[in-house]
Amino acid sequence: MADYTEIIKQIKELKKQKNAIILGHNYMDYGVQLVSDFTGDSYDLAVKALRTNADIIVFAGVYFMAEQAAALNQDKKVLSPDPNAGCSLSDSLDVKTLKEFKEMYPTAPVVLYINTSIYAKALADYIVTSSTAVKIVKNLDSDVILFGPDANLANFVEKKTGKKIIKVPPNGRCLVHASYVRQFVNLARKKYPNALLMAHPESPLEILEAADFVGSTNQMINFAKENPNKEFIVATEIGMINALKIQVPNKEFYPLISTEACACARCPYMAMITLEKIKNSLVNEVTEVKVPKDVAEKAKEAFERTMKLLEKVS
Repeated sequence: MADYTEIIKQIKELKKQKNAIILGHNYMDYGVQLVSDFTGDSYDLAVKALRTNADIIVFAGVYFMAEQAAALNQDKKVLSPDPNAGCSLSDSLDVKTLKEFKEMYPTAPVVLYINTSIYAKALADYIVTSSTAVKIVKNLDSDVILFGPDANLANFVEKKTGKKIIKVPPNGRCLVHASYVRQFVNLARKKYPNALLMAHPESPLEILEAADFVGSTNQMINFAKENPNKEFIVATEIGMINALKIQVPNKEFYPLISTEACACARCPYMAMITLEKIKNSLVNEVTEVKVPKDVAEKAKEAFERTMKLLEKVS
């Protein structure tokens, strides 16, 4: 394991000097998670961004996450260590397509997965994550929902709620989870016969139906902590193993597929965020994420509307 001692020390000093915090997604590399003030899934980090008193937020995650933080914190400086760190899901849904679907289904509420650009979010009624999508859709007063951009998550929500889910776009996929097939499960079960399978709902239904637990990255961590089993197969982006090792150190975790078996196990965009880039981001205060005020306000309204509904139904 690499020695991150010196660069972590430097980053901590920079954070103190600049009243900055680092928000690190659960998929980040081990060293990045060690230096993060908060780690979590997209929703958890968005809430942390909303509640922070820091002057600077460095978002160690892909770009749409930094956009979300910037929209929620217009009075703070939000930095993306690498603005080229995109997302196949976010890129799959553009504003033009969303407007066309809204015209076709004018009475259907628009529920967008958080893995979406801030410009699409500004057209949403609700912004959900894998941990909140089913609960939000179930409690909406409509039997027809416009849902995007992840088709696999849309299928999961449709199955759990019984509502008609219109996928926007029809075939949006995470490039990691879309590559999973049932054969991977069969091989992993054979290799780790005592392990429970935890799967992210961005995975195809055939994976979810074979899983012992389906949930967001944060929910996986809680499940692993609370379940007495000592071994787990993890069906999501391979960086999640880092978060599990840090937060549940007394148990064993195995990826559904390794990077040796398939390069798709690692999201190339998540891998673009490194300790060196985080340090550079703090030193030079780059790259600042700017969101137009009107867009930010509309996206923030959708996010806060979602939070209020969650509080009401929890």
